[in-house]
Amino acid sequence: MTENYDVVVIGSGPGGYVAAIRSAQLGLKTACVEKTPELGGTCLNVGCIPSKALLHSSELYWTLTHHGKTHGIEISEAHFNFEQMMARKKKIVSSFNEGIAGLFKKNKITRLTGTATLLNSTTVSISQGSASQEITARNIILATGSEPIALPFLPFDERKVLSSTGALSLQQPPQKLLVVGAGIIGVELGSVYARLGSKVTFVEFLDRICPTLDESLSKELQRLLQAQGMHFHLSSKVTAATLNERNLSLKVQMPDQSLQEMSADNVLVCIGRKPYTEGLGLNKVGIAVTERGFVKIDGTFRTNIPNIFAIGDIVDGPMLAHKASEEGIAAVEIICGHRPKIEYAAIPNVVYTHPEVASIGMTEAEAKAAGLSFTTGSFPFKANSRARCTGEEEGFVKMIAEVKTGIIIGIHIIGAHASELIAEGALAIQKRATIQEIASTPHAHPTLSEAVKEAALAVDKRAIHK
Repeated sequence: MTENYDVVVIGSGPGGYVAAIRSAQLGLKTACVEKTPELGGTCLNVGCIPSKALLHSSELYWTLTHHGKTHGIEISEAHFNFEQMMARKKKIVSSFNEGIAGLFKKNKITRLTGTATLLNSTTVSISQGSASQEITARNIILATGSEPIALPFLPFDERKVLSSTGALSLQQPPQKLLVVGAGIIGVELGSVYARLGSKVTFVEFLDRICPTLDESLSKELQRLLQAQGMHFHLSSKVTAATLNERNLSLKVQMPDQSLQEMSADNVLVCIGRKPYTEGLGLNKVGIAVTERGFVKIDGTFRTNIPNIFAIGDIVDGPMLAHKASEEGIAAVEIICGHRPKIEYAAIPNVVYTHPEVASIGMTEAEAKAAGLSFTTGSFPFKANSRARCTGEEEGFVKMIAEVKTGIIIGIHIIGAHASELIAEGALAIQKRATIQEIASTPHAHPTLSEAVKEAALAVDKRAIHK
């Protein structure tokens, strides 16, 4: 007998599993289909969580070996145990796998393992090996995520030619790592191995790193990463590759159009991600997609088939775990007749390098392109008392506000714990707060958050400590 559900979610990443939980909370009979035995999707298993675990471990090692003496911590010979770093990462991931499984059980969500294929607007086939089953649902939410894009002449083998997935499972740090693409994923994973002694070189097609960031942050981040020993070739591209058992040799076209040969033990390709819809049956059911393969949706996350919704990386927009989670919750609440609203301008973007980078709202270039009359203010962490105490003085807070209203339209931070500080920015953008409201809000002393207050004051040229 075919089991029938109110909601079937396909994919258990940060969009899918959150949607399933919210669906169950609202009293809907819910199932979640995941093609792998582990719940959590890319973010938990081969993305956000394992990369942040390795970033933290490698940062601790880097801090002790490069700044320990400054703090009065003297270690004669510091060594890292890469196997233990990887084991710790794996343990963290496993604990979250179990945690999501526990949440499914608590909320009485049916968990189904296998590859899901849409047969029609209400029927899903789930296959695993030679076994298969069919289920039906009044509503279906597609949350299958994304996958790395490979270079046509350099396919991933996850041994020498790595995607972000392979870079998280190396047996040892490479002596020489060449990273194609200096976007967020590239600079984060490059940072891990640079801290552990790898010679890391980036080849970036555009004229600056992390190009979605405000230009001032991109330039400062590159300067700081270069100071940590990383090398960058901007306005350059890989045109050919030769692979053998020992190493890789790449031909790189430089800004002057000359060709330079670069060799490495491993190449990490981070040129972007694409929606993962393989085997989903979109064509069979007639779900419309864009030229780039993203599922088309309306303002309520509905596809052109009204009872089929799509969220997260398979729809257009920034590929961020927290965006997918917000969309998953919103889609389910819409199914239940609610009217949720996501303020996309209030979704932060974070780069977990050292120092961290966090950005929300408009960049200065975007504000100019929109024809807005705006003003900016910035405050350096070197003038912040807490940053001086911890020795984390690099970076600054930059704030952008409309001239006429004083409403904040962008906050950009490069510095220690920027990923945490940006939450104040998210609230400010969400609530359309003004410069005056941030500037007049007491911030604890001494804290890094005082730099946010001072940046607001700086917009009106009233910063106290600058």
